[in-house]
Amino acid sequence: MERDVVVSDPAAAGSSPSPSPSASSFAETRVICRVCQKQFAQYTCPRCNSRYCSLPCYKGHSLQCTESFMRENVMDELKQMQPEDESKKKMLDILKRLHLEEEMESDGEDESMLSEELIQKVMSGEEVKIEDLSDDEIKRFRQALASGELSKMIEPWTPWWKKPSARLISLSPDGSQLIRQVREEDTATSDPTTDQEPSINEIPEGPESPLPSLKQLTRVEPSPLLAIHLVDILYSYCFTLRLYNGDWHSDPLGASTVALSMSKVMGEDAKPETVPEALTACIEETCSPAYRHTGGFRFAIGLVDDIISILSLGHNALVCALSDFHRLIEAGKSMLKVEKVGKTESAQSSSKLRGATRKLFFMTCWVHEQPEEAWPPLARIVEVQKASLEELDTGSRKEDIKSRPQSKVLIEEL
Repeated sequence: MERDVVVSDPAAAGSSPSPSPSASSFAETRVICRVCQKQFAQYTCPRCNSRYCSLPCYKGHSLQCTESFMRENVMDELKQMQPEDESKKKMLDILKRLHLEEEMESDGEDESMLSEELIQKVMSGEEVKIEDLSDDEIKRFRQALASGELSKMIEPWTPWWKKPSARLISLSPDGSQLIRQVREEDTATSDPTTDQEPSINEIPEGPESPLPSLKQLTRVEPSPLLAIHLVDILYSYCFTLRLYNGDWHSDPLGASTVALSMSKVMGEDAKPETVPEALTACIEETCSPAYRHTGGFRFAIGLVDDIISILSLGHNALVCALSDFHRLIEAGKSMLKVEKVGKTESAQSSSKLRGATRKLFFMTCWVHEQPEEAWPPLARIVEVQKASLEELDTGSRKEDIKSRPQSKVLIEEL
């Protein structure tokens, strides 16, 4: 094992006699950075105790150190995925309840169909107000909305993280966007009195200004659970974008409300300690009566796959996703100021949105400082959990089939 290079402090050494070893202090000796061998080391790696001077040197001090640390995290997660795991028990209860509700809904499937006349109005682009509908049409409309029948009429949106251009995202070393995209409406002469809907870029832009270091934001060490909290936040982001078909600009306040209800980390200040715990809470919310119309468990599994995709894209894609999410919440906060809601409700919502923006900004800065090698192992953890969830769902469905009463044999063998 290499020894740290210790240099005597020239300020401490002079013409005066050397002090005795018992009188010497730590301030009189300094350790040279093990990586660059140029600067004095101010920090120590908590994993291998190597001394380093700055964040770049930490990121490059030992790839094996980082990889082994993340590999141990993966193994810990795999060990926790046992049949007696509380998250698995909870997920099985969710799946059983969901399957039962699906059966009950399938029994009354004919009642949820919209009338032909109402479908023609919607398809022709004619404006349909709730006041124009009869009581029976209102009932059918709400049933179709809850069942997800109306979503079939909307052209599906392709998420930006599924596009080839997502692999080409570039940001400056300080985390800010390299080039701000110039749009045609920015250069063309436009009437300032006319309101134009904001355009949706193929890839969301990164931060507009350099990201500060974590030391500028807090004096305490960041929580080791931030990687798990990131999974919760990414699930909420993907859920919200898919629910709004990629266009959260149409209703930023509604989108913000949905995002906070989905993310327990941002909405309820929860602190999940494992990836299964974080995903179970998100999936339970997705399968709840409020959001079951989105697609239930299969939709939730698709969102887990979205998380894997973004993590696999790496550092720059994560920063852009979190920046886009931050802009969404900020837009919701601005919209809340002009909405006519009660003072108490407005104050509570505003406080939650402010807290969410702070958490998102801190998470963006934290992600920016992590080494690129941190994300593949985390993506692998989520991937393993996705396979475990699909296995649970398959097993739950088989149990449901076995538990159903068997039909009587019409013709007995004599």
